[in-house]
Amino acid sequence: MERSGASGRCPVQEQRARWERKRACTARELLETERRYQEQLGLVATYFVGILRATGTLRPAERQALFGPWELIYGASQELLPYLEGGHWGQGLESFCPHLELYTQFAANAEVSRTTLQEQLKKNKRFRRFVRLQEGRPEFGSLHLQDLLPLPLQRLQQYENLVMALAENTGPNSSDHQQLTRAARLISETAQRVHSIGQKQKNDQHLRRVQGLLSGRQAKGLTSGRWFLRQGWLLVVPPHGEPRPRMFFLFSDVLLMAKPRPPLHLLQSGTFACRALYPMAQCQLHRVFGHSGGPCGGLLSLSFPHEKLLLMCTDQEELLRWHHSLTLAISSQKN
Repeated sequence: MERSGASGRCPVQEQRARWERKRACTARELLETERRYQEQLGLVATYFVGILRATGTLRPAERQALFGPWELIYGASQELLPYLEGGHWGQGLESFCPHLELYTQFAANAEVSRTTLQEQLKKNKRFRRFVRLQEGRPEFGSLHLQDLLPLPLQRLQQYENLVMALAENTGPNSSDHQQLTRAARLISETAQRVHSIGQKQKNDQHLRRVQGLLSGRQAKGLTSGRWFLRQGWLLVVPPHGEPRPRMFFLFSDVLLMAKPRPPLHLLQSGTFACRALYPMAQCQLHRVFGHSGGPCGGLLSLSFPHEKLLLMCTDQEELLRWHHSLTLAISSQKN
């Protein structure tokens, strides 16, 4: 006797049912997280931005540097939430997309915001006391202002994941399919721009740090406009004599070899003097030893038109990381 049930179900109907379940689950998550997001945006807008404006604890330029377009982002969420609560996902997200530029502006200001917060907490006693008082409010729980400031950028990543899932699980015949697909694309493009801004800010931090480690007239401007990849100690193996430890800084276009200043140097102790700058576009890289994957490290051979470097690393994993980074730098110069 044949069993009815699974064998009698229509595959198209099953697929539609799966889409609908995933869509409902995603829509519910988007709504619930938007409520929480708006609540946290409101805490900062009310207890920090608004009160700081009223009391004058920070000058307008300092307040703008710290919070950027925070209140406008809060307003955009306030506009979006009623659409989500009414189930008008496509219409709501389509109306929200013109506000995405605020997130790009916020990302561009993120490094300035972090620096401003650190400086004001350090030198402005009145502001420091104000922040401590506001963070002690029960509405904030255990959250601190520095924990809340990255919130819009974190939310943008959530928007990208949730709206993409919502669009993918909305049937092509649905009335809001085109609206959701367009919103998902625009949010994804914005998230990519924000990611690029963040990468550049991190790179700029590395460049400033490395520039601070280098001393002497030759070091001026060495890091300007470059992309930092890696730094670390390697042993330079000469044709004769003992290997010499040197600090290497790898950028996308050059490898910088530096020697530590003497510990007792009056002005430049703890810094490095630039000894050589090698163009990665002219580099040929080979692993001399270190193919076996053993724990003893190995040697890297770097050949340039007028010089050859033999670099030793006693740690196998570190050797592999250097080989990978050098290969990446060389490839980027050939593209």
